[in-house]
Parts: sequence; structure tokens; C-alpha cells
Amino acid sequence: MAVWFAVENEHVTADVVEATEFPQLAQQYRVMSVPKIVVNEKTQFVGALPEEPFAAEVMKALGKPKEK
Repeated sequence: MAVWFAVENEHVTADVVEATEFPQLAQQYRVMSVPKIVVNEKTQFVGALPEEPFAAEVMKALGKPKEK
């Protein structure tokens, strides 16, 4: 989902990392299960969420109110 957001919006970037190939990053971000999403180095959530809940988590991480 993060990659799709990055493709659709020029203001969003996404990196996909294979945790077993980069164990130092997995340790740094305390990856215990995947997918693990990190937003702006400060907010993290785990799980493959559908589009709306994913977007809500990202907006919450950015301090933006949920749009109705």
C-alpha cells in the first residue's frame, strides 16, 4: 500500500526493505513481523491494512484530522 501511495502522489516516498537482507535495519526499527510501516521515523504500525485504514494511520501520524 505504501508503494502505491508513493506512485500516486509525488509528495510521498516509500522504500521497501527485505528484513533478512538488511538485519541492521530490521533491528533498528524492531521489525518482528511484516509488513511494518514507518512514517517520518516516528510513527510505526504493523499489518496489511486496507486502503482507508492505512490512509487513516498515515494521516494520524502526520497529525492531520480524519477527513469525512
